[in-house]
Amino acid sequence: MKAFLATTCIVTGALLAGGCATKKYVRNTAGPIQAKVDQVGDQTNKNTQSIEDTRNQVRQVDDKAQTGISAADQHAGEAMNRAQQAAQTADQANRGLDSLRSVISNIDDYKLQSSVAVPFKFDQSSLSPDAKQDLDKFASDVKTDRRFFIAVEGYTDNVGTMQYNEALSRRRADAVVEYLVAKHDIPIYRIHMIGLGEEKPVDEGHNRAARAKNRRVEVKVFSADQVTASLNTDDNSASRIDSTPDAATTNSSPTPRRIR
Repeated sequence: MKAFLATTCIVTGALLAGGCATKKYVRNTAGPIQAKVDQVGDQTNKNTQSIEDTRNQVRQVDDKAQTGISAADQHAGEAMNRAQQAAQTADQANRGLDSLRSVISNIDDYKLQSSVAVPFKFDQSSLSPDAKQDLDKFASDVKTDRRFFIAVEGYTDNVGTMQYNEALSRRRADAVVEYLVAKHDIPIYRIHMIGLGEEKPVDEGHNRAARAKNRRVEVKVFSADQVTASLNTDDNSASRIDSTPDAATTNSSPTPRRIR
């Protein structure tokens, strides 16, 4: 009995000792593994947070890039619109400038506005009542012009010497000038007078009717009002968006009218 009890105690002690040794072994083996697992878990958490931070940074950069692209597109569109408007304005200015140049180039080209032929009797330089009536009508038309000058050309027939006819033609021209200045207050500086004698006959015949036609003073008024009006019209048109120079108006000339 004593031997049995002793054996039992030995076996029990051995089992208890073996159990303690196994727990200690497991604890010693599992501890480093758990620490490694915990370390890996911490690193994984750190990596996950880093990835999320990187994603947020990428998202912010992308948002900024998209905002920048939109702003760049908007600025580019505005710049293109301004460029197109500038091109249109320059084109309009060039068209207006070309028109103004065309008008200004002809500003001193006075156009024949009207004319009258004043007849004279043989070897006389005084005005007849009919001649005065023609000059009255002529002067009333001239007063409506602002930029003008009057050319007075005296002529004779071919009877008499050249020197005498030249002097007679000047006296006839003087009579017309004196009437226009004294009767109608036309400034003398606007009148150009010349006596041409028997030059430039209107009728080459040698009969009485032909000679009567050649005894005359031709009075012509030249005006630049049409050109000035075209200049003002084109200047106003150039300031509008849809202006188009009117070449027909600029280049047109008045039709001379003759008072008989």
